[in-house]
Parts: sequence; C-alpha cells; structure tokens
Amino acid sequence: MPRSLRAFLLAAAMSPAVLAGMAHADEAPADAAADSNVDGVVVTGARARSTGATGLDLSLRETPQSMTIVGQQQIRDFALTSVTDLLDRVVGINVERVETDRTYFNARGFDVTNFQVDGVGLPLNWGIQYGEIDTILFDRVDVVRGVNGLTTGVGNPSATVNYIRKRPIAGFQASAAAQYGSWNDKRLEADVSGSLNASGTLSGRLIYANQDRDSYLDHYKVNRNVYYGVLSWDLTPKLNVTGGYSQQDNLADGVLWGALPLSFSDGTRIPYKRSASTSADWTYWDVNDKTAFVEATYLFDNDWSAKATYTHKDVEQNAKLLYASGYPDKTTGLGIGGFVGHYPSESKQDLADVTFNGPVSLFGRSHQLVFGASYAEQAREDFASSGTTYPAYPSVYDWGSVAEPTTYTDLYSAAQIKDRLTRVFGAAHLNFTDRLKGVVGFNAVEQKTSGTSYGVDQGRTVSKTSPYAGLVFDLTPHVSLYGSYTDIFNPQAEVDASNRKLDPVQGESFEAGVKSEWFGGKLYASAAVFKVEQQNLATAAGTFGAGDPGPVGFTYYTGVDTTSKGYELEISGMVTDRWQVSGGWTQLELEDKDGNDARTFLPRKSLKVSTTYSFPEWRNAKIGAALRWQDEISGLDTFVVTQKAYAVVDLMGSTDLADNVKVTLNIKNLFDETYLNSVMWGQAYYAAPRNASVRLDYRF
Repeated sequence: MPRSLRAFLLAAAMSPAVLAGMAHADEAPADAAADSNVDGVVVTGARARSTGATGLDLSLRETPQSMTIVGQQQIRDFALTSVTDLLDRVVGINVERVETDRTYFNARGFDVTNFQVDGVGLPLNWGIQYGEIDTILFDRVDVVRGVNGLTTGVGNPSATVNYIRKRPIAGFQASAAAQYGSWNDKRLEADVSGSLNASGTLSGRLIYANQDRDSYLDHYKVNRNVYYGVLSWDLTPKLNVTGGYSQQDNLADGVLWGALPLSFSDGTRIPYKRSASTSADWTYWDVNDKTAFVEATYLFDNDWSAKATYTHKDVEQNAKLLYASGYPDKTTGLGIGGFVGHYPSESKQDLADVTFNGPVSLFGRSHQLVFGASYAEQAREDFASSGTTYPAYPSVYDWGSVAEPTTYTDLYSAAQIKDRLTRVFGAAHLNFTDRLKGVVGFNAVEQKTSGTSYGVDQGRTVSKTSPYAGLVFDLTPHVSLYGSYTDIFNPQAEVDASNRKLDPVQGESFEAGVKSEWFGGKLYASAAVFKVEQQNLATAAGTFGAGDPGPVGFTYYTGVDTTSKGYELEISGMVTDRWQVSGGWTQLELEDKDGNDARTFLPRKSLKVSTTYSFPEWRNAKIGAALRWQDEISGLDTFVVTQKAYAVVDLMGSTDLADNVKVTLNIKNLFDETYLNSVMWGQAYYAAPRNASVRLDYRF
C-alpha cells in the first residue's frame, strides 16, 4: 500500500477527528512525530486540523469557532494524569470541584454537558463527571468553545470536549513509567504497540495504568486501574476496521458528598484546616466504566469516505455517602448534623453513527460535504437507601469523624429513565473565492425520555432542527476574520418543584473574531467576541422537603432567561524552536433578564498560561511553568460565601538520564496558595497545598 494512502486511511479511522491535530501546537516536531498515529504526518499551530466544531476536516484557522487542542507533550510535561487536571489548563474552561468525586465543568457561563470520544457521545447526566478519567487513554483532547450546533445538536452554548483515543502505531513502540508524589501518590504505566503480521496490515496496542494515592484531605484515598486494548486491520487497501475495549475502575474511600458547611450561625466563616473533610473512613464511591467500540472506514475512488461506528458503554456506581449540613454555634462549634445514604446505580449506553465525507465541484470550485445520522440510547437505574439515624458531628474546633449508622432502610429503585437521541446532520465547507470560505449546515434531533424518578413520570418527546452558518475571510496570508451563528436547543435534566423535567432551553449564539498564524504556521493566535441568549435556563430555586415529591434535600429548579457576552484571547505554539507557549484570557458578563448578575460562582475574568523552554544540548533538558488566575467569585447557601481572586503557579523540569530514560519533576501550587475549589453549591472544600511529584519514563 502506498505510504500516503495508508496514512490517510489510518487518519480516517480516527474520524470524526480526521487529521485533527496529530500533534498539538505545543509539541516540538520530534515529540509530535513520536506520538502521531499517522506515519510522517506532523502538524502544529494553526495548521492543526479537527472536525470537532463542524464535522468538517478544517484547520484551526478555517474553523469559525474558538478551539483549543491539548496534546501529549503538554500532558507529559505537566503530569496531567486526569482529565480534570487537563481541563483546568484549557482557556475558558472552569473546573468546579464541588466534591472529591463529582465535578462540573463550565465555559462562557454555562455547564459543559457534551463530552465525546472520537466525536461520538451522549451529553452527561447533569453535566457531572463521576470519579476521574485517566488521560493515558487519549492522544489528545480537542475543546471547542461555544455552541455545538453541528457536532451534537443538543447541549449548552459552553463547549464540547472531544477525547481522541490512542490507536496502534505502525512499527514497534513501547514505554513504561513510574511516578511518585506527595501524600504517597504512586503511579505505574505501560504502553506497547506494533504490527501483528508481516505485511503490517494488522496492528494492536495495549495500555495499562494504576494510580494509588492518599490525599491532603482527611480520610480520602483513591486506587484507579485503567486497561485498554485496540486492534486496527486494513482488510483491503480501502477498508479499515478498528475495534477496542477499555475499562477504568476508580475506587475512592473517604469521599466528600457535599463539602464543608462554611458559615457559623452568625454568618462568619468557619476557620477550617485545608485538610478538613466532612467524610469518614467508611464512606466510598466506586465507579466502574467499561467501553467497547468498533469502527469501519471505507475510502471510495472519488476521494469520498464513509465511516460507521458502534459503541457500547456500561457504567456501574456504588456509593455509601455522608452529607453534613447546618450552621454551628460560634462559641461551642456544635450544630452540624449528618445524613447517610447508600446509592448503587447502573447506566448502559449504545451509540451508532454513520458519516459520509468528501469533495464536490460546483461553479468551478471544490467544496467539502459531510452528512450522516446517529442514534444513541441510554438506560439508567438508580437505587437508594438511607441510614436510620442522623449522626451529629463534633465541634468544628475539635473536628473529627462520625460513626456509621448500624442500620439502613431497604434498598429501593429510585429512578428508571431511558433517553433516546436520534440525529440527522449535514454540513458544507464552501469555497466562495480564494479568500472567502463559508460553513453552513443543519442538525435535526429528536429526544425521547421515558421512565420514572421518585415515582414521578419523566416521559417526554422534544425535537428541533438547528441551523449553523459561518464565514472565514483571509484578510492577509497570515490573518483571517470569522463569524458564526447557530440557535440553541438543550433538553434539561433538572426538575421543577413538582419533580418534572424543565422544558428545553432555547436561544441564539453569535461569535466573531480574528485568527492568525506565524512563523510558518508554528504559532497560532486568536481573539473572539461572543454573545449567547438563553431562555428557560435551569436555576436552583429550593430544596425538596419531607413529604414532597423527590428525595429529601435535593434541589429543584426554575427556568431563567440568561445572557452571556464577552471575549477571549488565545495563543498557542512555538515562538522559537525551543520556546513553547500556550494560554489565554477570558472575560465575560452573565446576567438575567432584569440585568442582575447571574451564576456568581463563576469567575468573570480568568487567565491561563503555560510555557516551556528546551535545552537540547544539555541532555534534552526542559524547564516550564504554568499560571492560573481568576477573579473573585461568590456562592449562596443561607449566607453569601466569597472566594477572593487567587493565582496558582506550577513548575516543571525534565532531563534525559540516559538515551531512553527521562526524569520529570513537577511542583504544583508553588506559592502554597489557599483557596476554595468551588463555591457553586455554597458548601466547599479547600484545594491542595504545595505538592510535588517525580516521574521516570523509559522508551524501549
């Protein structure tokens, strides 16, 4: 098979991220080549390509939306072993660590609910990530900010996160790594890939990782095992079939459910230690995530390609949790009570997707089309029971654990819900002139929900066809102007005071900006302005009480009209052959229909920057730093809780100990900044103090 054809087929097998930034702009060519899944294909800066925003194979500069690609080099340099840590580095993304094992993400003022793997996925329930996802499974992560009008058709106008799986690499390659860090954090990795027959048409890859760690938090510890195997087979010169299986077991003990009550009864802040936790040694939250997938990609003679994907996903959770609430007396420190619950659950997903992609000639010019259909189904069942006693906490001045109740109520089925999402989509990249390009398309979706939640029928059917339009104009050979529009349709999981799901959010989103590339395409810079108008966005309005429909203490919502507007600045790539930089600034306004500030737990201003500098002549030494800064935020429980503006600085350094052995040192929170992880729920817990890790990498 010709080398160029084989490269195209292997890239196509990765669609819908065809040639999507095989190396991130922050990777030097040598490292990028080592991590690329396509022989000899290395792209950086604005020339990195992705289908993440539109379904079309476009460069960052051709894409009429803001986009960031995080690649292997940045993951390795800064020890970003979890997706949560990785997304903390992405411009415009806020990570809400509301609990130890339940995390929200938001962008441009709204929750991120669309998380995909190789472009296929269902919106997460409530936008929540349970446990942690290990980055060892992925080559890179594409983040598209704004509405996902052509990639999913439903969801908030926030961002879409697309995880790109690692695939077999032509030729033999193997690596192993060991890492040790603060709080007895131990990690082992192994990764081997290569051809399995003489002709090279069959190749495979096996990956394993284990992380076993304690924590700066009292009681908390995690053991995580990750397994992944994938085969890729060129059945013919035009047909490739790829299939794989992954499993991640995230076993956490001493977990937080809710977090620290932050105020005394007079409204003043409780002076906790940073290690304080409302948890106990007997609590746990285990998440078992198993995914199997198969893909078939066919290349036609006319340069069209077709791809069919089927994915099956099982997620089992088992949690025994302790929740603390109350406002203690300032003199005695007493007054916090606990509630204990046992919550097993199981979720099954089946996702099928068929996509056709190729060129067409019209009016003497070549254009690109993509169209297809997908079907996704998710069935989830949640069980619940509660402790028959309500434990009381000791004084906050002598903080300690509480005993587990000796008896629980009988386990019962709390919710049985099935969601079906059917989608038909199409898009075109129109080549109007040598300097003017356009992207137009549509997404037609229908979502059906059936089942009950705490005895209340959740059945509903909603549908919507959403248009998408964008223009890109090359102002100069290095600078492009762009603009895009789409409407918003987002079926919501939140319920009202009657425990009925709210009607879908609807609205409009506008974005415009400038994109540029420099130094032969190695450095990418962009600036964007955006405005989003949403009607009926779920906003917390109260909590269910005893005798009300729904679980005691759980939140109900009301729909609020909300407007978000702001701007983003971003830069990514190589300033010189040795100096890499990535990061940017985000600023926004978020208001309700009356002009009042909305969702004040979100920062209005944030800065994220990372940089590395290499010294190849000194055993490939490298030094680097990362900065995260955000302005003041506030949340509301009974009292207003404020977190002042703060900055966190991380450092890294690496060097070769031998030809195939590299050592990397990371220091996080260098200046030991003290701050709350999130005030989204009014309760919160403190972020990690200064910590360090050392890692040894060996490549065979």
